[in-house]
Amino acid sequence: MTAHTTHETSGTAPAPLRVGLVGYGLAGSVFHAPLIAATDGLVLDTVVTSNEERRVQARAEFPDVRFAASPDELWQRADELDLIVIASPNKTHVPVATAALKAGLPVVVDKPIAGTAAEARELAALAEERGVLLSVFQNRRWDNDFLTLRSLIADGELGEVQRFESRFERWRPQPKGGWRESGDPQEIGGLLFDLGSHVVDQALVLFGPAVQVYAESDVRRPGAAADDDTFLAITHEGGVRSHLYVSATTAQLGPRFRVLGSTAGYVKYGLDPQEAALREGARPSPDGPWGEEAEELWGRLGSGESPLTGGGTPVRTLPGDYPAYYAAVTDALRGKGENPVTALQAAATLDVLEAARRSARDGVTVTLPAAPSSSPADAHEEHPA
Repeated sequence: MTAHTTHETSGTAPAPLRVGLVGYGLAGSVFHAPLIAATDGLVLDTVVTSNEERRVQARAEFPDVRFAASPDELWQRADELDLIVIASPNKTHVPVATAALKAGLPVVVDKPIAGTAAEARELAALAEERGVLLSVFQNRRWDNDFLTLRSLIADGELGEVQRFESRFERWRPQPKGGWRESGDPQEIGGLLFDLGSHVVDQALVLFGPAVQVYAESDVRRPGAAADDDTFLAITHEGGVRSHLYVSATTAQLGPRFRVLGSTAGYVKYGLDPQEAALREGARPSPDGPWGEEAEELWGRLGSGESPLTGGGTPVRTLPGDYPAYYAAVTDALRGKGENPVTALQAAATLDVLEAARRSARDGVTVTLPAAPSSSPADAHEEHPA
């Protein structure tokens, strides 16, 4: 796959890559726009939104930004842009990404890249055919706790990991409404495909391909139409079992991670602080700390006793690093590094999410095909629950 053409200035440094951002809701305004602006080598050129209130919001932070009312305006001036970032509602991801790739533009798509693994693989094939980058914004790979856990596993601090428990839980007893809580399958709403995209991706990065998936999924809150309380159990190819929880109805939050190994366990409470900081208007800067966590929130490593009663030793949480994602994208576009999250990796996550949806619906354990390139439709169901 070739890098997209860059624009040289009179000096030795290339001109910044110009980014068109599609969507300025939560994902666009809180995550993508600030991280793009904080990345050396990128500039936020155009925001696609027809909402005047959102235009005012964007202009206040990025005075030089241009606007477009629809993505189609971007394809008409594709030679003025170097990257398209899709942060619009889930149902738009595939059609907008398809149009961008056909226009010869590299693309970053927020998770989930698509509603099915087959669609994700079709996009990957199109990007390969056009010779342009297609990357997926799986920012939780750069959460502070995940980076810390990867380091502990790599250093052998847990021995052989046997069980991985991961919880992304919230207490939101009243639905907010909107497409994320819609029961319309076309919207690709619900927590399984939202927060589930994060916890499954993390599990696959840590422990490799899934071979079996079991799930329980419920709609708990009056007025909600999409799943808001879901559990997944994954058996990985190497034997690790992942137990993953995503919920909006958790009155008492559990540990973010509880990871049990043959010699020790690691327990960590609390969410990575980067999202909260971005929501509050903080911005990453090379001149100051970012993603740091207070010492009292550090996880604990040990064996034989609960961390809540003093068991284990505190482990400094590594700083979270969402800016690393767009820095890696920039390097990949300039031919200096690899795509940080590929569409095929996202397709593997969607294989698991689709299997979980079938498992919860039919009360079965779903066995996934061994070949990573196989279609999720080839998965067969067995073991009635």
